[in-house]
Amino acid sequence: MKSIKIEKVGISDIELLQKIGRQTFYETFSSGNTEENMIKYLDEGFAKEKLIKELSDANSEFYFALLDDEVIGYLKLNFGQSQTELKDNKALEIERIYVLQAYHGKKVGQVLYDMVMQVAQRENVHYVWLGVWEENPRAIRFYQKNGFVAFDRHIFRLGDDEQIDIMMKKSLKSDITI
Repeated sequence: MKSIKIEKVGISDIELLQKIGRQTFYETFSSGNTEENMIKYLDEGFAKEKLIKELSDANSEFYFALLDDEVIGYLKLNFGQSQTELKDNKALEIERIYVLQAYHGKKVGQVLYDMVMQVAQRENVHYVWLGVWEENPRAIRFYQKNGFVAFDRHIFRLGDDEQIDIMMKKSLKSDITI
């Protein structure tokens, strides 16, 4: 496969972000959820106004994975008070790493993850954390392979369904315990 490029997402990319966000979320979770809950989440979670607000947040960053100038995946990171839960200034949250299903198994997620590690190093954070749906074994294995360990659980609402996310963390400083 040709080389995958990573590019930071800007406000001018809002339509592409909305499209890749909706498509990858639907491909990943539609088989395990009702159509009504999926539609509600996609409409709210990927509304243009919400994405503009997130892109305008200085403590959040989005990146596209591109192959031949086509967006095939994306990444969302949060720092400080923009993190969904821990809000630790010494931490970086991976809120989303999603790749089009057609590119699963082709190392696109790993390239996006490598970008996470570059940003973590740039920001000199002590650890990286995320939440992953307990019924997404592929993603759980991916994060375990990259050194993440479970440390807690939280509720993720998808429409009217309360689901359990496993919270995982990877320490980047030798003096930090998990």
